[in-house]
Amino acid sequence: QVQLVESGGGLVQAGGSLRLSCLASGFDFSSYAMAWFRQAPGKEREFVGTISGSGGSTIYADSVKGRFTISRDNAKNTVSLQMNNLKPDDTAVYCCAKDRSTIAIRRHHAAMTYWGKGTLVTVSS
Repeated sequence: QVQLVESGGGLVQAGGSLRLSCLASGFDFSSYAMAWFRQAPGKEREFVGTISGSGGSTIYADSVKGRFTISRDNAKNTVSLQMNNLKPDDTAVYCCAKDRSTIAIRRHHAAMTYWGKGTLVTVSS
């Protein structure tokens, strides 16, 4: 069955960096775009970014553009989220999600097919 397992979260000071990873299994990883979403306490889950199945195309939310980078290693079934210049507003549980196609498209979280349990990122001021 499809499994997505995130890792790499933690506590970091504002201006710092973290790298999150998501290990996927149970499906043909390179055939599907993968996305990252986040959910802060009391807020709706929001789109962070997505990467196409080949890794050649990415889309980012305006709030993270220029600070976050999504990459993938199809040989290792892993998608990563490099987060630089972190801000307190980035504090959230970050989840990876499997898309329904290989194309990178910004979708609402309800349209994603499978989710990991998430990893907590806390940015202190």
